[in-house]
Amino acid sequence: MPNQKIQAIVTAAKKTEAEHNDFGDKLSGILTFFQELTNNKISLRLVSADKTVDPNNIELGGKIGEAVYLEKWVQRPNHGDIEFDVNFDWNEDFGTPGAILVQNHHNAEFYLKSVELKNVPGHQGPIKFTCESWVYSWGKDYNKTDRVFFADKTYLPHETPTGLFKYREEELRTLRGNGKDEELKESDRVYDYAKYNDLGDPDTSLALQRPVLGGSVMFPYPRRGRTSRKPSNTDKNTESKPAGVGIFKIYIPRDERFRRSKKLEFQNNSFRSFLNHRALPKITEFFDPTPDEFDSLSDVDKLYSTYPVPQVIQADRDKPSAWRTDEEFAREMLAGVNPLVIRLLKEFPPTSKLDPYLYGNQNSTITEQHIQHNLEGVSCVKEAVESSRLFILDHHDTVMPYLRRINHDTSTKTYASRTILFLKNDGTLKPVAIELSLPHPEGDRFGAVSRVYTPAEHGIEGSIWQFAKAFVAINDCGHHQLISHWLNTHAVLEPFIIATNRQLSALHPIYKLLHPHYRDTMAINALAREVLINADGLVEKTFYPGKYSLELTSIIYKDWNFLDEALPNDLKKRGIAVDDVNSPNGLRLLIEDYPFAIDGLEIWFAIEEWVRDYCSFYYKTDEMVQKDPELQAWWKELVEVGHGDKKEEKWWPKMQNCKELIQCCTIIVWIASALHASVNFGQYAYGGYSPNRPTLSRRFMPEEGTPEYVELEKNPEKAFFNTITSVDQSLAGMSLVETLSKQSPDEAYLGKEDHDWDAETLNKAYKKFQDRLDNIESDIIIKNDNGEKFKNRVGPVKVPYTLLYRTGEVGLSGKGIPNSISI
Repeated sequence: MPNQKIQAIVTAAKKTEAEHNDFGDKLSGILTFFQELTNNKISLRLVSADKTVDPNNIELGGKIGEAVYLEKWVQRPNHGDIEFDVNFDWNEDFGTPGAILVQNHHNAEFYLKSVELKNVPGHQGPIKFTCESWVYSWGKDYNKTDRVFFADKTYLPHETPTGLFKYREEELRTLRGNGKDEELKESDRVYDYAKYNDLGDPDTSLALQRPVLGGSVMFPYPRRGRTSRKPSNTDKNTESKPAGVGIFKIYIPRDERFRRSKKLEFQNNSFRSFLNHRALPKITEFFDPTPDEFDSLSDVDKLYSTYPVPQVIQADRDKPSAWRTDEEFAREMLAGVNPLVIRLLKEFPPTSKLDPYLYGNQNSTITEQHIQHNLEGVSCVKEAVESSRLFILDHHDTVMPYLRRINHDTSTKTYASRTILFLKNDGTLKPVAIELSLPHPEGDRFGAVSRVYTPAEHGIEGSIWQFAKAFVAINDCGHHQLISHWLNTHAVLEPFIIATNRQLSALHPIYKLLHPHYRDTMAINALAREVLINADGLVEKTFYPGKYSLELTSIIYKDWNFLDEALPNDLKKRGIAVDDVNSPNGLRLLIEDYPFAIDGLEIWFAIEEWVRDYCSFYYKTDEMVQKDPELQAWWKELVEVGHGDKKEEKWWPKMQNCKELIQCCTIIVWIASALHASVNFGQYAYGGYSPNRPTLSRRFMPEEGTPEYVELEKNPEKAFFNTITSVDQSLAGMSLVETLSKQSPDEAYLGKEDHDWDAETLNKAYKKFQDRLDNIESDIIIKNDNGEKFKNRVGPVKVPYTLLYRTGEVGLSGKGIPNSISI
């Protein structure tokens, strides 16, 4: 049979002028222009999936077709997608195309979006290759192999067509790199691991030296992406800073970087944020006799001529006081930005798990006399405990080991805290006691020095109570940003991204399931290491632990458990939920009106059902899980390397059966999507108003007989602001949480994207997942509108709980569950 032609559409994009960052880049662009004129080409060749070069040696790969070229490249625009019509030669001896080899002979990289083959003989419908990748110049020192892209077809390793076996293996080897220490370049596509040894900057100042996180018993940590920059001159254990000026300088694989629209949006928003929110308020303060201090709540309100008004005060602008109520203070533990810490109080008084040999007696000093009168008719504390009516927000054991250093070595002056709450008959919580503790002045082994505060509304006692709640909020803000947000979503997920790309082929079904949930995460984590969590970065400047911020997260990571990231396990561990066969999904909440838990469980079980349907399509037996070499290599590397400081079996499933595979994939999708959304996109809604969630304190609680106490008696608001975050610190924190809380215009939301899966069975399962998420959205709206029954969903500040509403809106909408940790 004579050769036939396969018609194809190739969709690509050029590197734009804005993406040429320096003179070398611009010179590269000029060279590219002349190369285009001299007919250097971008070539594509088909690879057969089922016809090999040598039937007796599949390691030689499938038959390779003649090259076709993207013609008239120079005449095409430098922005947006460009479509090319090409025709591939085909004959019956070639078989079915399963891959495409691409060479780029231009000087600059280009973006290959997709290739679609229209009329493949013997094949029903088109064959599509979703590429979504930057292709660098071929033949240079760093790129001497063709780029391979596979058709949108999924294969377990043992099912790989003979013609693709070679390319499946070679692509994985390329992505793993050679393991050498040469500094990785933008054009590299290598995924590898490194410790967090790039947070400090000792070459600039020894005060900016920070410990290496990861690889030691003292400071265990998840691994981050390897860059292999040279050691700093001052400390061989610290990686040097990247060359050049500006952000986005840290190496990550090119395809992990922000897309051009998001990068431009991010840069523009950051600049506007600095100009409008930092500079303009400072100019107006030129006429203020106390320019770096708020003197009153009305001073804070003036900021919102340049900042958006946070939701927590939007409904109460004329007299913003709802946020100060005890009901709202407690409600935000269930429906605010950090609803992950409150737990059932199972023993009274609360006890400490800190080593008494090192820290002495750290048990609580809260007594029955402190709270008995506030239990709404419950006869005694013992009855309240036994009837599951007492709960605790405990920021004692996590803070106390670092508190002496924080108070001595930084500008912070603060306490460890315990807050006891009572579950009222109407389903809301009220705080009944706050304990603030300091290390004993004679040494840690002498235990804590504690004082207990109880609710009051008026006079000096009412002001002291507001101070006590503020110190609790400071601890909760730090825990939220450092633990609930950074550590438990961003940091713990990065090793999964690296391991997935290194060990699971793009042809693997689990790769295809998880890949959408990794978008932009390595990029935002690298940016965080540049400007947020680095020494003297925004996090250290803004939150109470200061220079100990990341070191403290390492200590918390010692107790991190992958299995506890499953929402049902987390709720049961905190005593908030119990197994109950008569309840929906087999769980009963002890706080029935707990918005995060209610919405979260609905989404958790929807994800779990979709993952179960998906995995069960490919893995029919436990033996198939055990004998999948890519899957087993993925899990082994993830546990032993990516989270290598916690590789003991007790922390992880063994990946030996279908149940464990489903469990692990569900947890990964949950962390990347709903868990991150719940702790991220409400940051500005609640923390954009700094009195509601102050991030640090500069003075201790006013004590009788001191000038601070006299000030508190005369002017409570001024005393409050002289104690908590200053103007400059507030502006920095507000700019930070505003940026982090914004939804991007090109965001991809959970279950919103259309997919054409391998089989109709999977398409039906995915549609069922989408429909279930739609119903959850509708139920959230109904519950939020029923404020009489669900009082914790809106509260005194009238902010509905929408953080787990699946569909988002651009900007500070406080809603939407992106597929991935993308900001």
